[in-house]
Amino acid sequence: MIHTAPTEADLQSRLTELDALRAAIGRAVVGQADVVEQLLVALLAGGHVLLEGVPGLGKTLLVRTLGQALDLGFRRVQFTPDLMPSDLLGTELLEEDHGTGKRHFRFQEGPVFTQLLLADELNRTPPKTQAALLEAMAEHTVSHAGVTRALPKPFFVLATQNPIEQAGTYPLPEAQLDRFLLHVALGYPDADEEQAILARTTGTAEAEVPRVMGADAVLALQALVRQVHVSEDLLAWITALVRATRPGEGAPEVVREYVRWGAGPRAGQSLVLAAKARALLQGRLAATREDVAALLAPVLRHRLVLSFAAEAAQIDADAVIAGLLRALPAPER
Repeated sequence: MIHTAPTEADLQSRLTELDALRAAIGRAVVGQADVVEQLLVALLAGGHVLLEGVPGLGKTLLVRTLGQALDLGFRRVQFTPDLMPSDLLGTELLEEDHGTGKRHFRFQEGPVFTQLLLADELNRTPPKTQAALLEAMAEHTVSHAGVTRALPKPFFVLATQNPIEQAGTYPLPEAQLDRFLLHVALGYPDADEEQAILARTTGTAEAEVPRVMGADAVLALQALVRQVHVSEDLLAWITALVRATRPGEGAPEVVREYVRWGAGPRAGQSLVLAAKARALLQGRLAATREDVAALLAPVLRHRLVLSFAAEAAQIDADAVIAGLLRALPAPER
């Protein structure tokens, strides 16, 4: 399919929509500018997000607010130890036609048949239910009883998990983690933001979040992201960064010492698309090395399997990624 270059008017119209979306989210969410940007990057790139943060940081509020601002189908599923795959995907019901008395099966769609799915505390459900999302996230389809059903477009999974609570949880397998475009880490708010949160959430007024963007606008933005330019030098740097995460001859010392398994090719694809989406968010039709550097940690942190030496030295994935950037600095402009 041949895409024509967007006109200046088209670009400005799309950027105005994105500004309105940011403003709508800001009506309910205090601060977290970087997190909101990363959510929008994933939305524009057509990828899924794993949100990780300690309790009380507003992970669910953030996703709910995004769902309110987007005129899309929205479902929330609270993942629990007793949740079954059929509770998520759907099941067949035996029904009887009262006129003829004949019985037939009808597929009852589950909550995954939506456009924006909040998978709350995804790591609280057993692996068989976690795995039920694999096809939906990768192929945007659900197969049941020999029939493959397409999910609505766009389809976007936002999953949350708590990094400090391990009792009663089931760590996500690497194959499922790799389905997430970004792993977004939420930190504590600063003092001013925390005071604003207290003032906003303990009174009588409730924030009204307008719907500012529908499915057609999201799909148009996703198509526009694909047209953002990435230079050969930038592609070469992205390729080098991803390949350098794999232990072996030629890998940086920080990788050889602390990484058991590195990122696969999907990480490079994710980094290119995320950099393109960030460029568009900032009103540019060409990605830069700053875009790549800003998104390297969210793209890679869930795709690295660290060694026992890293655990013993209390080295996390972000520290390894920082060392990777020092070992392979960005190319000169």
